[in-house]
Amino acid sequence: MNSGEILIVEDEEKISDIVKSYLERDGFAVTVAGTGKEALRLIKERFDLIILDLKLPDVDGEMICSTIRQSSDVPIIMLTAKSSEEERVKGLGIGADDYVVKPFSPRELVARVKAHLRRTRKGEKKALSFNKGGLKIDTLSMEIKKRGKAITLTSTEFKILLSLAERPNIIFSREQLVNIVQGYDFEGYDRVIDAHIKNIRQKIEDNIQKPVFIKTVYGAGYKFIGVKD
Repeated sequence: MNSGEILIVEDEEKISDIVKSYLERDGFAVTVAGTGKEALRLIKERFDLIILDLKLPDVDGEMICSTIRQSSDVPIIMLTAKSSEEERVKGLGIGADDYVVKPFSPRELVARVKAHLRRTRKGEKKALSFNKGGLKIDTLSMEIKKRGKAITLTSTEFKILLSLAERPNIIFSREQLVNIVQGYDFEGYDRVIDAHIKNIRQKIEDNIQKPVFIKTVYGAGYKFIGVKD
């Protein structure tokens, strides 16, 4: 049974072979790109999730991530040798959904892949509408429309927005949002969630200084203040 189509973008053959083996053992169909150019050619195809190494020999991994995000909200897990909070925040800020530091456990990586796909596929056949149709959220197709115009959110941004929108006026702490969208402890979560909220606001708010959908509750977290139709 095919559990999903996964693209691995990794120039170290030993690493890609191990990850591919573990994923295939769990029923995934896996394609491997050893260079950035090959990845850019392959991403035109349909994948359920992409595992992307940041350090590639020919094309910068961050550029590939940004290119993917121009047309797709497919979950992206970044692989990197860099472990600083600054690098993690930067990676998540350009659209990655998760960040795995080398060396890593293949079993943990597969678990994260499954978790992201489970959340991506989970949803009910319903649409949420706020502020007289100013913002519409289709929970099945993961489509967002702002005054009728489609906007693109990453899968993590969508999870955060949906979690807030489904419970208007309920305050979510940053730690709660991390647990909802990531499902595990994440060092430096304050800045990571703040980066995601900033990205979401830039896409759904007319004026990020005077938000009408996501409000910051200082010292507590965030809450959704849109008026449900």
